[in-house]
Amino acid sequence: MKFSLKSVLSNRLFAVAALVLTSAVLGGCATPSTSAGMTPTDFQATNKHTQSVTLTVDGGKETGALGKSQIPNDAFAQAITDAITNSKTFSSVVKGNGGDMLLTVSIFNIDQPSFGLSFTVKMEAGWTLKRADTGVVIWQESIKSEHTATVSDAFAGITRLRLANEGAAKANIAQGLSKISALNF
Repeated sequence: MKFSLKSVLSNRLFAVAALVLTSAVLGGCATPSTSAGMTPTDFQATNKHTQSVTLTVDGGKETGALGKSQIPNDAFAQAITDAITNSKTFSSVVKGNGGDMLLTVSIFNIDQPSFGLSFTVKMEAGWTLKRADTGVVIWQESIKSEHTATVSDAFAGITRLRLANEGAAKANIAQGLSKISALNF
């Protein structure tokens, strides 16, 4: 059997090119969760409160170029704002100060898988609703949610993880606003 340097190099070059192409297609860069992907679209408010609300969100993380997809505070806040506006849970969402109510949503934990064909993301967020004028807590609860994204949702793992993040956040928002809309105050 004869080996030529030219054939060995061309085979290695082909293998390296195939590896780079596969990595680019399957790997890519992680993208953060989007507000559109986290906004519940089928949520119906039980009660449509006449008060306005000021929203504060914390506990989210920015997505690093080589890290896992994360849920940034600004996108999570926008998703909650859009869900409140669409469902009319409150009359309006006031930026800064000035709302009749204060809603604080804190992301406590996001449990993400590192690999697999199905990605299940589990999320826990603390929801607190207070009267702005007195600071009295009207309602407070820790809400757990999860969502599974499969290969049929997205072949690329980074996209599948983002979809699982968004689904868990969407479920969390729907549960939180559903509970708030059921309150009488």
